[in-house]
Amino acid sequence: MSDDEKRLVYVVLGAMGSGRREVVADLIEGGVAAEDHPVVLLSENEPPDPVDSRLGTTVRWSVIGEENFEIAAELPAEARIVFFIADGRANPVDQIEWLRPWMAGQGLELGRVLTVMHCQLASEHKRLLAWYDACVHFSDVLLLHRREGVPNKWFSELKSRLHKLCLPTLIETVKKGRVANPALVLDPQARRVSHWFDEADEWTSMIDADTEIVIEDDEGEELEDGEMDELDYEDPYLARHSGGRRKKEIPNVRDFLSSSNE
Repeated sequence: MSDDEKRLVYVVLGAMGSGRREVVADLIEGGVAAEDHPVVLLSENEPPDPVDSRLGTTVRWSVIGEENFEIAAELPAEARIVFFIADGRANPVDQIEWLRPWMAGQGLELGRVLTVMHCQLASEHKRLLAWYDACVHFSDVLLLHRREGVPNKWFSELKSRLHKLCLPTLIETVKKGRVANPALVLDPQARRVSHWFDEADEWTSMIDADTEIVIEDDEGEELEDGEMDELDYEDPYLARHSGGRRKKEIPNVRDFLSSSNE
């Protein structure tokens, strides 16, 4: 990566105990050059793990504020590749929302969002799939991990479910803590459903100059330019009611975590 390129951040979502850190260690060892000075950001709420010795430089991040929450972390100036491992016991949607302003303040560009699925845990708790749906909505890559002892029937149902969703997301399996192709996983090409991290000019650059764009309201009436500005294009998971609650709520992952996998 040259000096004039932006620093990339890879966001890693998933429940605590899903093996996110060993996956990140594998990605660093197999897909990141030493001159990019990779750094791993861990939530202050995440306990130490033996695999931390493979992560190289690690920094703890925290959440500050009483109403308008913000991410706080001392990022090394030389770091060109950053892995932000989300708090595995907290709401991933909240963390995604806080990340965008933090990234802008740090001069970071999104590489990709990765979700590491704890297949054993998900197979035991059907309701947890709704939590993973939210993670995958924001993700470019879904990595299926902790697959030992999971019934084949469950995998077949999961694959069928993902197929019906017609996701652009890259889906890969993790074997013994390793991905088959780290470079493929780290390729910064966007494959996520959500456009939360996308800039407006990314959309306009994909539209031919001679293309006529017509936007209609809910009743099929064409909107004028001034009316278009009043439209609220909210991400379904980030949208809130006037009182502040999310319009699309997800389960609390802590309800599914035992002391053994926390």
